[in-house]
Amino acid sequence: MMKEGNLLQVSQIKLPIGYKEDDLRKACIRKLKINDKDLLAYEIKKQSIDARKKEEIHYSLSVVVTLADKAYNKVLSAKKTNTDITVYKDEKLSIKKIEHSDKRNRPIIIGSGPAGLFCAYVLALAGLNPIIIEQGQEVEKRTATVEKFWERGELSETSNVQFGEGGAGTFSDGKLNTMVKDPFRRIPFVLETFVKFGADPEILYINKPHIGTDVLKTVLINMRKEIEALGGEYRFETKFTDFHTKNGELIGVVLNQEETVPCNEVILALGHSSRDTFSLLSSKGIIMTPKPFAIGVRVEHPQEMISRYQYGKLYDRLPPADYKVTSTGVEGRGVYSFCMCPGGYVVNSSSEKGGTLVNGMSYHNRDSKNANSAIVVAVNTADFGAEDALAGVRFQKELEKKAFNLAGGAIPVQLLGDFKENKISSGFGLIDTVSKGKTQFANLREILPNYIVQSIILGMEDFGNKIKGFNRDDVVMLGVESRTSCPLRIVRDNNTFESNIAGIYPIGEGAGYAGGITSAAVDGIKVAEKIIEKRS
Repeated sequence: MMKEGNLLQVSQIKLPIGYKEDDLRKACIRKLKINDKDLLAYEIKKQSIDARKKEEIHYSLSVVVTLADKAYNKVLSAKKTNTDITVYKDEKLSIKKIEHSDKRNRPIIIGSGPAGLFCAYVLALAGLNPIIIEQGQEVEKRTATVEKFWERGELSETSNVQFGEGGAGTFSDGKLNTMVKDPFRRIPFVLETFVKFGADPEILYINKPHIGTDVLKTVLINMRKEIEALGGEYRFETKFTDFHTKNGELIGVVLNQEETVPCNEVILALGHSSRDTFSLLSSKGIIMTPKPFAIGVRVEHPQEMISRYQYGKLYDRLPPADYKVTSTGVEGRGVYSFCMCPGGYVVNSSSEKGGTLVNGMSYHNRDSKNANSAIVVAVNTADFGAEDALAGVRFQKELEKKAFNLAGGAIPVQLLGDFKENKISSGFGLIDTVSKGKTQFANLREILPNYIVQSIILGMEDFGNKIKGFNRDDVVMLGVESRTSCPLRIVRDNNTFESNIAGIYPIGEGAGYAGGITSAAVDGIKVAEKIIEKRS
């Protein structure tokens, strides 16, 4: 094993599409100007596709190398003239172990999505024996329940695409890229943990990593087993229904309206769809504020069309391409793509009877014939019609109710050309839907406020100028995309991460502090660290 000082990171290594492992080794040797025998080991740290010039598409890599002593010293002395070479320090997230934790006062986590899962994992590693409360089912049972809903329309309001082990991310593309800044090594810890429990190691280095819903289910099962082995406890199909306080501090939680569990720390990893719990918190005096989010539809294009546009003639030798588009709609509102799923499916993501909404999902191979993404329009708190914290929730519910009534519980579908002409479609064009759940042709304009309708029309025309064919008349549109993020924020202290009631820790996307799997996981880790610090 080489000493840490022999590690260097080499950036801006360019390799052709279809490169072999030996090509990478030779490229490192050339870049470092060393002999073959001096390169003892190497590992890809970052890999992205550079498609700025279609005729010169290539991979751009950053690689960590381990060198023999003499070569290392030689490269180090010359690296001042090469900014692509830097000293690499392989730092790891440090988790303190609590040797004598009070097993009578275990932290309780409400929700097993990414925030709750990683909070529980870190607390378990620290020896604090967390209890994870999840109203939905474990992922094996949950998968069967969701598939039954897609096939027969029989919805469980406690275990569905939104609720159950893994949270809403279980039935998604499993994207792991994030805009969150992370100087504390939490993001690498999240990715390394996913790999440890079954994810493809490529997520550690590819530019836009994703797991895929099929692989994520295996990861969840393996993480659950590890958390339990470390002393943690899962309680599925168990609902958090109340909590008790004394002198402004938490003293216990109520489960299933009948069982009281004493505790001084409850972590609320609720997810963005826990509307009944939001109402409970509001009634109990937890301070919350409304928050802007976005509303729209999901659109489908042929994946081959998107990949050809992004990669040209090399499209079939590269992974399915994604895209990101932004524009401006009416009233200066932002219109943009959200949660893009290459080679994916549009799924009925309903969680309440009498309401319909959609989301995107893909498997690890991203091998369906269509690409889909949400095309959404920014809405602000002034659009909600009220100023209280739950106003955005009611705004969402009204749209979802309209979508349900419009198509009788199926997913309302319309072609873009007919959407612009304000008429119900009579059939598909050259693009057919690839979706999970029954669909029915309907006029999506009957669901959405006019400013969203007009903004989508303007946005799609603009996107057609950027990606040829994006605005073709037979683009399939499905609605409604209403849960892009939580419409409220549960206020917490910037230092302790507690709400206005001591001992209650709101975390993740459902608390308004994350957006996506990785950022939610990172937030869960941050709060776990704070609890460990307090306990120690």
